[in-house]
Amino acid sequence: MVIRYTESQVQKLREYGDGPVDESEFSDQGERDRSFTKLMAAEISANNFDVRDMINNPGGHDLVQLERDLSKALIDLGFIEVRTPTMMSKAALEKMTIDENHPLYRQVFFIDNKRCLRPMLAPNLYYYMRKLRDHTDGIIRFFEIGSCFRKESHSGRHLEEFTMLNLVVQGQMDDPMAELKKLIRVMMDVVGLEYETVREESDVYVETLDVEVEGTEVASGAVGPHKLDAAHDIHEPWCGVGFGLERLLALKNGKNSVRKTGRSLTYLNGRKID
Repeated sequence: MVIRYTESQVQKLREYGDGPVDESEFSDQGERDRSFTKLMAAEISANNFDVRDMINNPGGHDLVQLERDLSKALIDLGFIEVRTPTMMSKAALEKMTIDENHPLYRQVFFIDNKRCLRPMLAPNLYYYMRKLRDHTDGIIRFFEIGSCFRKESHSGRHLEEFTMLNLVVQGQMDDPMAELKKLIRVMMDVVGLEYETVREESDVYVETLDVEVEGTEVASGAVGPHKLDAAHDIHEPWCGVGFGLERLLALKNGKNSVRKTGRSLTYLNGRKID
């Protein structure tokens, strides 16, 4: 009989540490439990040392710092930063073809029969595309960073409240796809991660250009004109991409779960405090 760490022991080790969990085999349960106790003591000690260090050397939150770095890069490129409401109308979702028959509909947090917490930034950004266009004949560049909400199963890759950065370039441009790829490269250079782009089918956008890091999707982009545009009175070329910031930060900092990098009462900058 092969004896390894139990699922509960593996989970505890992953909660405190980020390295691969030792897959050693043991001669009996006593040897396994002694090994686990030793490893847990080391992980807890390292964790608590880092928490005390944060208290003694105060600083900003890693997620906020990433937001600032990405914001600065976009503003330097001539983008306007916008802020839109966290609550959105059911009608705005329906304009994105998200109704009772859409897979994403079941993940939406509804407040009442007319409003919900936004599951994405795109509907509000479509509104900005329409309104800003009325003030210029030139290229419009803007972005938003904000919380989105979806009912998710508990995992290391999903959060029910997560942070998106969405950027949009709208207007007559030579090659929207080339512009999209350039902006993805700028953002990923700021984060400091190697990546690849992959074309994927999408429930909302039909086809997207996804950004993957070590096989994990961290962003999804699209170009227009697009089939969703007419419902928003958009007719000119555009490109846009949305980044999941907790995923980017987890990969950047070598964390094994996005729960360690997002808004949390359990973790602060990747370290367990409860």
